[in-house]
Amino acid sequence: MTFDAIIKDLKSQKYSPIYLLHGNEPYYIDKISNYIEKNVLNIGEQSFNQAILYGKDTEFKTVVDEARQYPMMASHRVVVIKEAQDMRSLKNLAAYAENPSPQSILVINHKYKKFDSRTKLAKAIKANGILFESKKLYDNKVPGWISTYLSDKGINIAPDASMMAAEFLGTDLNKIANEMDKVIVNLKGQKSISAEMIKEMVGISKDYNVFELQKAIGTLDTEKVFRIVNYFAANEKANPLVMVLSNLYGYFLKVYTAAYHSKKSDNELKTLLGLPTPYFVKDYRIAAKNFHGQKLINIFDALKDADLKSKGVGARNMNSREVLRDLMLIVFYS
Repeated sequence: MTFDAIIKDLKSQKYSPIYLLHGNEPYYIDKISNYIEKNVLNIGEQSFNQAILYGKDTEFKTVVDEARQYPMMASHRVVVIKEAQDMRSLKNLAAYAENPSPQSILVINHKYKKFDSRTKLAKAIKANGILFESKKLYDNKVPGWISTYLSDKGINIAPDASMMAAEFLGTDLNKIANEMDKVIVNLKGQKSISAEMIKEMVGISKDYNVFELQKAIGTLDTEKVFRIVNYFAANEKANPLVMVLSNLYGYFLKVYTAAYHSKKSDNELKTLLGLPTPYFVKDYRIAAKNFHGQKLINIFDALKDADLKSKGVGARNMNSREVLRDLMLIVFYS
């Protein structure tokens, strides 16, 4: 069952007796769990009919006792286990999951890793409740996610602005949502967001950011590339090497795709690259003319080597400036 379908059912007061929310992306887990906590019972009912437990400090018998209690002057009891990944006896809830109380809603928040769907508990929940896996979003899906998140709040964001925010903020949806909420507050009634606003409000340097680095690489603007590399090295806290390398790897994967599928139409290539609009396809076509064949193979090898060097493998005392400088020398002169 999808996140949207679960939320739709909850808003329609269609409740399942047990929810196991698991996976590497905490955003959707928090959204579902928080909705149940705040909306199934009113404030007065929550005092007697809602229990919040923490996995590290909870045994399965306590959970069963809470869930088997009959609600007092309310339609349901709500029992939420937070940090269930730390609950040693979690799998012992299988017997309860096979015959859950219809008057209770048990929510199990199992964050940051996938729960084994082969277990007896998972199978029982799948049969009698909701087993929902919250997966990390792929990098190329983040700009679209940002656009949808803002659109749901009545705000439009320019395609280059959503791309820039995605490049800078990564794939942590809670972090992205928090930053976008801050941007909305600072809009002061405006209904659209430009790239300049993202630079200003999210704290991205106007001229020295990963987005600008990629554009400079694609157009062979070596002077600007090395200026940005030096800036990154001098401001490493805001531009951690691991993030820069990850973004560059994603960028060159798109360049490789554009080179391999050069005969595709802009719309087809947009889909293959995971871009929010065909507007950006031209940038990747230009880069694909400059980087293709053996040159791209050399670049991917260099990126792997840079990643190892960033972890201290095969290089002693190399700082981020040296790692990025050596990488860029191979990018342009190999």
